[in-house]
Amino acid sequence: MEAEITLVVDGRQLKTTVDTRTTLLDALRDRLGVMSPKKGCDHGQCGSCTVLLEGRRIVSCLPLAVAHDGAAITTAQGLAPPGELHPVARAFIDHDALQCGYCTPGQICSAVALLEEIKEGRPSHAGDPNGPVEATDEEIRERMSGNLCRCGAYTAIVAAVREAAR
Repeated sequence: MEAEITLVVDGRQLKTTVDTRTTLLDALRDRLGVMSPKKGCDHGQCGSCTVLLEGRRIVSCLPLAVAHDGAAITTAQGLAPPGELHPVARAFIDHDALQCGYCTPGQICSAVALLEEIKEGRPSHAGDPNGPVEATDEEIRERMSGNLCRCGAYTAIVAAVREAAR
């Protein structure tokens, strides 16, 4: 069974027809040509497909596209105006927080969401639930734990996120 859906991706309203079993990631990549989110494990475990859905991070390889008809989705590519870099992306470059780069779009989306979570004061398992929420290395590692990097650039990723938090 097929359904027509509309997604607002990186500020652009895009329509497509998908099989009702199509994941959000497959709709983005295969139907709409949005290549920033990557297909890694296809099981929601690696974070390569992380995007922001209505401002909150999700792995896009698990939810069905039809469940998010009309939703606003931001990919790493849409975080800054064309030709510009988001401060998190700039920090990743400055700290050489990537090697092969495959996981980087998902890492950047997660880092942007992490900074917003900290700004909102949302606690994590790493911090004191009653204390202030700060971008400590421990807090960053905890909040980025859903994004894997096969190359092992974790030290540089933490440094980049720490800098972007400033």
